[in-house]
Amino acid sequence: MRPLTELKADTSGWVLLKELFKTAKNKVDVLPATNSAKAAEALYQTQVTTHSYMGAIIYYTGGLLIDNGWIRLLGSGSPRFTRTLPGWNKGKTFKEFGERPGYLLIGDDAIGGFFAINGGALGPEMGKVYYLAPETLKWESLQKGYSDFVDFCLNGDLDKFYEAYRWKDWQTGVKGLHGDSVYNFYPTLWSKEGRDIQKDTRKIVPVQEQYDFNMDSIRQFNIK
Repeated sequence: MRPLTELKADTSGWVLLKELFKTAKNKVDVLPATNSAKAAEALYQTQVTTHSYMGAIIYYTGGLLIDNGWIRLLGSGSPRFTRTLPGWNKGKTFKEFGERPGYLLIGDDAIGGFFAINGGALGPEMGKVYYLAPETLKWESLQKGYSDFVDFCLNGDLDKFYEAYRWKDWQTGVKGLHGDSVYNFYPTLWSKEGRDIQKDTRKIVPVQEQYDFNMDSIRQFNIK
């Protein structure tokens, strides 16, 4: 485990991110890292440097809420989004801090989709961001590394990416959604009956509940 002094020695990642935030095409709420000790602990537990976008987001922010909170990127936690990146992964993608996981969860969205960096468990594209799509429950490569993925979240065409999964007036509900909650749909989005999101019933559930449901469904139905 590298010491914290080494991990936060180069702050160039944060300098670049602040410029990106200023010019972002999509709305971004940069949540403050209100607890410096917690931010330092999260950076140490993740073992990335603030030279990187990931390290800078963890150390300098409580997380990012993008496009009215539709996409949430994990940082070091805040009242509006309490999960930390390493804390959210512990017990899911690794058992103890310092282990090299098969994938690392980096964020999620309001409809129960999850973003992760592939460490070998999700497919052949190592180091790329994969998306656990709620309409298929399959991990799909976005063919982007973490930095390019952040840029996509800030400047990409999210309406096109989520074209079939935004209901009428979605902004109203999502804007007030806590970063630790997601929408759960019935029928499920991956079922034949649930493919028209305008007709599905939706309710707010804890993101942990949705993640567990997705993982259980993948195992139960042997989805690959």
